[in-house]
Amino acid sequence: MSHKAGFVNIIGNPNVGKSTLMNAFVGEKLSIITSKAQTTRHRILGIVNGDDFQVVLSDTPGIIKPAYELQSSMMDFVKSAFEDADVLLYMVEIGEKALKDERFFEKLKNTKIPVLLLLNKIDVSEQGILEEQVQYWQEQLPTAEIHPISALQNFNVKEVFLRILELLPEAPPYYPKDQLTDKPERFFVNETIREKILQFYKKEIPYSVEIDTEEFFEDEDIIRMRSVIMVERDSQKGIIIGHKGAALKRVGVEARKDLEKFFDKQVHLELYVKVNKNWRSDPNQLKRFGYNQG
Repeated sequence: MSHKAGFVNIIGNPNVGKSTLMNAFVGEKLSIITSKAQTTRHRILGIVNGDDFQVVLSDTPGIIKPAYELQSSMMDFVKSAFEDADVLLYMVEIGEKALKDERFFEKLKNTKIPVLLLLNKIDVSEQGILEEQVQYWQEQLPTAEIHPISALQNFNVKEVFLRILELLPEAPPYYPKDQLTDKPERFFVNETIREKILQFYKKEIPYSVEIDTEEFFEDEDIIRMRSVIMVERDSQKGIIIGHKGAALKRVGVEARKDLEKFFDKQVHLELYVKVNKNWRSDPNQLKRFGYNQG
C-alpha cells in the first residue's frame, strides 16, 4: 500500500483563524485560540495520522511588520514555513485585502508550492459578498485554489483536508504514528497559562509575558507543575497578581481545568510571578524561550 506524507504550513494575517483550523484538523487543542492578535508566537506542529498518510501541519504566527526583537523572531518562523512546505494554506477572512507584509505576498504569488487559499469565516457573510471575494482573490493569486470555509463551524474543513491528501507526495511517515505534535509537554503547559493571561488581562500585559515551567513531575494519578510567569516591569507583576492574589488565582484555576482535560489526569499547578526586565529585546533570553531559530 502506498503511503503519503508531507508538511502543510498555514500562513496569514493575525487573527484569521489559523489556530482554529489546525485544531479542527488535529482534533486536539494544540494552538492557542483567542480573539486577540498575535497569540501564536512559535511554529506549532500538529500531526494527523491515518493508515496510509501522515500530514504534518504547522501553525505559524500571524504576519506583521516587526516592532521589536521578539516579533522579528516570530516572523522568522513564518519565513521558514515557505522553505519546507509541500502544501501552503493561505488563510484570509472575508473582507480582507492582503497580507500585512507585501514581500510575503510577492513570495506567495511566485512560489512553486501548491497554495490553497482558504476564505475563512464565511458563516458571518452574505452570499453576494462571498462571490465578490472569490473573484477578488482569483485576480490577486491566480495560481491558488480557493476554498470557502468556516474553521469554527467545521464547514468545508474535511473537503480541504481531502484535497491536501491528494496534493501530498508519496513518502514514509516523518514522525512516529502515535505522535500528535513535536512539542514537549511543558510547552503546552506554558501555552495554556499564556492563553488564560490573554483572556483575562488587557492592553500590553499579555504581550509582555512569557511562561517558564520549571518543574513537571508525573505520577500515576497526578501531574505536579511549577510555572513562573515572567513580566518586564514591577507594575506588570502587580497587575498579574491582582488584589489579594485574586487575578493570579483565577489564571491558575482556569489553566488547571484545561490542563486536566489535555493530559486526562489530575493536575497540581503552582504559579509564581517574576520580573525579567526587557526579555523581549534580549536575544539570549529569546533563545532560551525557543524563539531564535538556528
